[in-house]
Amino acid sequence: MTATVLLPASLRSCAGGAREVAAAGTTLREVLDDVAHRLPVLDRRLRDERGLLRPHVLVYVDGTIARGDTCLDTPVGEGSEVFIAPAVSGG
Repeated sequence: MTATVLLPASLRSCAGGAREVAAAGTTLREVLDDVAHRLPVLDRRLRDERGLLRPHVLVYVDGTIARGDTCLDTPVGEGSEVFIAPAVSGG
């Protein structure tokens, strides 16, 4: 299965300026592993040394946020859009 990973402006420098990256996989973990293989700098911004999403990273699969301990097991279908959004905080 091939999905499109959409990158916000703040992460595009880790992907050579690309707005989106095609990635293969049937789960969010597999998609991110595919991206990591080609873009290790981007992966280090998204996941920690255990392969888990960093706390400040939000990921949406087809418009639905992937949450919780099993978020990396979220199914990703053919043509799915995976949007990565660093959390924004302020005071």
